[in-house]
Amino acid sequence: MIALGSDHGGFALKQEVIKHLEARGLEYKDYGTYSDASCDYPVYGKAVAHAVADGECEKGIIICGTGIGISITANKVPGVRAALCGDCFSAEMTRLHNDANILAMGARVVGPGLAL
Repeated sequence: MIALGSDHGGFALKQEVIKHLEARGLEYKDYGTYSDASCDYPVYGKAVAHAVADGECEKGIIICGTGIGISITANKVPGVRAALCGDCFSAEMTRLHNDANILAMGARVVGPGLAL
């Protein structure tokens, strides 16, 4: 199962990711936010990080405006290896060579075309 989380800046892209996962029959759990109302990214970065670190979910995807803050927050949780990626090559290599278990993206940096 894939854990998903975003703040308001990443909400729209997270919704696109959800559509993408559902179209492929992949299981996910959405840890919020559930609207584009202003909120704090650490709440959702921590929720996803703990879900992955505790084994509730195998992998995670976290999204904020730049991806920077939410990835820093997630990486504070022991056992989490969150990688901020803005291209497909980096995303692939961080799984293969760094065993990243959470993908962080910036919705203002990476659009749906690249993210999906």
